Amino acid sequence: MKQGVLVDTGPLVAFLNKRDRFHDWTAAQWNQIAAPMLTCEAVVSETCFLLSGIKSGSNRVIQLIQRKILRISFHLEEHIDPVNKLLIKYQSVPMSLADACLVRMSELHSNSSVFTLDSDFNLYRKNGRQVIPSIMPG
Repeated sequence: MKQGVLVDTGPLVAFLNKRDRFHDWTAAQWNQIAAPMLTCEAVVSETCFLLSGIKSGSNRVIQLIQRKILRISFHLEEHIDPVNKLLIKYQSVPMSLADACLVRMSELHSNSSVFTLDSDFNLYRKNGRQVIPSIMPG
């Protein structure tokens, strides 16, 4: 079982939406990851928004937190300066707030991997130049 996994919006949406084209891949990965997966409020907000058209979509996200499958382990206010530097550095990508928070979280959790569908994580670097280990479709 993989531990120390930081989860992005894409895998959450795909896991909870059986019609998503990445649902099967995400579900297979999900079964190999030890709970809790760590995330941030920006990811939770994006996920709830993207699942708002699905019956109980937002509620299912909240249930993952209640059941301690997801843990919000990041408080933006405590890391506002490094997150803002990332947003400025990667503004041409462009980088979302959720992505900036996950990159910062990868710096704080040095042995973590980011579970994502977002190929931009191939471009992002933690601590300036270090590749961010990721779990993403090949």
